Amino acid sequence: MNPDESKVILVKNLHFTHDKIEKIQLFVNEVLNYNKKYNLISKNSEKDIWSRHVLDSAQLTKYIDHKNFNSLSDLGTGAGFPGIILSIFYSDVLTFHVKLYEKSKVKANFIRGVIEKLEINNANIYDNDYQSHLISTDYIVCRAFKKLPEILRISRETVKKPHKLIVMMGKSAQDELNKASKDMINKYKLVPSITSSDSKILLVDAQK
Repeated sequence: MNPDESKVILVKNLHFTHDKIEKIQLFVNEVLNYNKKYNLISKNSEKDIWSRHVLDSAQLTKYIDHKNFNSLSDLGTGAGFPGIILSIFYSDVLTFHVKLYEKSKVKANFIRGVIEKLEINNANIYDNDYQSHLISTDYIVCRAFKKLPEILRISRETVKKPHKLIVMMGKSAQDELNKASKDMINKYKLVPSITSSDSKILLVDAQK
């Protein structure tokens, strides 16, 4: 899928405005430029950044109810996927805030610079201190973060209840769920990813 095809889906299917697409383009430019010196994303994925990173992140908007909830935390945001993409999408929702957590100083500094340069007013970057306090948030999103049992532990022990958990997973999603079944004390479902037939998105309703 080329960049133009991805942009069509972003506009027609996911309701991104052209202004938001332009801001995402600036963000993509920053990622690719920074990636020349630092490893933000794999070199092999640079040519497919619009489908493998941008569109992959943007599809999460289908599972976020910004009218009834007002906060989201992206654990292990890396280069800002999906956190920055989501913050751009919800930039005109004055009550919605995005928290990005990243342990890499290089990546955190990159995100900090992007937030300032692109004037993203609804997002903040934090050091990876999510374990040191109770995270007060309505949604937790994870993309290439940690193994599922650890994500579930964090959801149980360090995030206020209730909250929604959204985990982007690969082709072994069902096997991972089966192995972690004793920890799955909440209602959940698996939905297909729009960017890869092998990928799934885990949606968990964490009530307790």
